[in-house]
Parts: sequence; C-alpha cells; structure tokens
Amino acid sequence: MFKEFKELAMKGNVMDLAVGVIIGAAFGKIVTSLINDVIMPLVGLPLGKVDFSNLFLNLSGGAYPTLAEARKAGAATLNYGLFINTLIDFLIIALVIFLMVKWVNKLRKPAPAGSAAPTTKECPYCFTMIPIKAVRCPACTSQLNS
Repeated sequence: MFKEFKELAMKGNVMDLAVGVIIGAAFGKIVTSLINDVIMPLVGLPLGKVDFSNLFLNLSGGAYPTLAEARKAGAATLNYGLFINTLIDFLIIALVIFLMVKWVNKLRKPAPAGSAAPTTKECPYCFTMIPIKAVRCPACTSQLNS
C-alpha cells in the first residue's frame, strides 16, 4: 500500500497540484493584504473614511461602537462589512487568475496546423480499428478492399 501511495504521490500531476495549492495559498495571503491594507482604505476614503471591516448590525440590542467590542461582549452581529471585504477580495483574485490563465494560454505554442496521417482505419464489417495497410481484418477475418 505504501508503494502504491508513493507512486501516486510522485506522479507529475499530483506534484504539480500540490505546488499549485501551496503557491495559491501564499498568493491568497498577498491579495488579502492588498485588499485590506491598500484597496479598502482607498475605497473607504471618498465614502467618509469608512472602514468596511468595522461595519456591522448589532442583533442583540446593546450599543457597541466597534465590531471588536461587540465580539468581546459576545453580542450577536451581522458583519456585512467583512462580507464586502471578502467579496472584493474574491473578485480581485478571480480577475487575477483569469488574466494569468489568459497570459499562460498565449505563451503556449499553438498546435501544429497539419495533423499526422492516420495509421489506422475502421473495418467496414466489424468496426474494429485496424492498421491502415491491412488487407484482412484480424478480428473478423474479412477480406478488405484497399
């Protein structure tokens, strides 16, 4: 069982996927920092210096000036500001991934225009694939017309 697991783990696709997940997680942290530390303050500036991460509705009836104080008191809150941050975060990550995939697809070499000549054909009697030069079908033994 260990041998099978080792073979699976060492396949190129599994290793590529693992590297992609690790790099994706690190990239996600960078984008989250970009959103929270650069973009959201710039978006909040024209809106009266609003900090979206501190926008919430208090559902418990008490008065709390910040989300941190409401959480510390154990108050039930609807954190729509954090949702806005997460939504903008997702949209930017999706845009960046779209642009990266588009860029990588441009870098790939285009497929050759002409395809190679076929090496097999279908037997007209039993529909088995046979070599193109065959004169008799090995599956049904029918004589083939060239």
